[in-house]
Amino acid sequence: MRTTITHKFVETVPDHVEDGIVYVSLTYATAVHRCCCGCGHEVVTPLHPKQWSITFNGEAISLSPSIGNWSFACRSHYWIRAGHIHTARTYTRAEITHLRADDQVLLDQHYAHRPQRPPDDPTESSPKWRGGIKAWFQRLRRP
Repeated sequence: MRTTITHKFVETVPDHVEDGIVYVSLTYATAVHRCCCGCGHEVVTPLHPKQWSITFNGEAISLSPSIGNWSFACRSHYWIRAGHIHTARTYTRAEITHLRADDQVLLDQHYAHRPQRPPDDPTESSPKWRGGIKAWFQRLRRP
């Protein structure tokens, strides 16, 4: 398990995600890094009020809340705080199931109360936005 991590602010995440770097795309409200345990899996953390948030202290970033890679074989769990990795305890399968259900309720509530954009809002049909999301999903599908 690594103990430190750096960051790069990018427009889009590169095709090759290097170990030890969190790539932060403010444009697409996403941070991506390789799992800090060393297993090599890409970890995608959507920056969203009900998911992860990022802070930058002028030198390093922090992600909140913790990152629980429960879908990976490693099941690693850690915090990124000011560029340092802090290992957290491993959750049981029951705890993971409960947390995922709670997270889904929060997201459902958030989107149920979200005001709809007017149909003529140019951000709804922005080719840049659609192209970025499409490229991101294509990257996730690659082996």
